[in-house]
Amino acid sequence: MEENQNQDGQINIELDQEIAEGTYSNLAIINHSISEFIVDFINIMPGVPKAKVKSRIILTPQHAKRLTKALADNVRKFEQQNGEIKDYEEPPIPMNFGPTGKA
Repeated sequence: MEENQNQDGQINIELDQEIAEGTYSNLAIINHSISEFIVDFINIMPGVPKAKVKSRIILTPQHAKRLTKALADNVRKFEQQNGEIKDYEEPPIPMNFGPTGKA
């Protein structure tokens, strides 16, 4: 079994080109059970009546909490540098998007 940590306690992380390009998401759906959190990342496009999950991440509850803290810290730092991120009370994604029929 290969060790991921070197003798200094640092973790060697490899990022291949395909993963480095990333996947765009404008919607995340989060579910949980007693043992895990499941985050589905989706890209919804206007005028397209169907959207597919582009990526699913499964986390332990402990890691989900650590991720929440890390994300909150990064949002705080971003807002310090760039100003407040505007939030909408309801997402600006119409749930009835796509072509509509006319009589």
